[in-house]
Amino acid sequence: MTEPPSNLDDFETEQALEALRQQTMRYWWGLNLGLWLTVGLWSLWSLRAEYAIWAQYFTWTAVRFALVYHRLASLGLGLCAGLTLALLMSESRHILWGLTPGERTRLLQQLSRVQQQGASHPWWRVTRKKS
Repeated sequence: MTEPPSNLDDFETEQALEALRQQTMRYWWGLNLGLWLTVGLWSLWSLRAEYAIWAQYFTWTAVRFALVYHRLASLGLGLCAGLTLALLMSESRHILWGLTPGERTRLLQQLSRVQQQGASHPWWRVTRKKS
């Protein structure tokens, strides 16, 4: 975990970093939702003929063959599931251990760019200092 901020300016910077991280994660979760609603649903729809076979006699071999013979569907489902798992692991890591030094550096650089650009940056309202 990071050390507690030593003064008010550090506290405001920490709040801005956390707000920026949360906004970034909201963006990624939104992208993930959009991916599931487009690619994921299309992939599931393209496997609809296989569902009848699975309903009659379900085996993992039938699932494997369905994914092997419907490669685009399996790629789409893999992409959706992979991004979901990556986001869940990232959120869990942040909850358990906080920001890594590399992540903190990247967020500080991004915060600096947002503050330099000012009100024209889409995430400026998220990171500005509260008065």
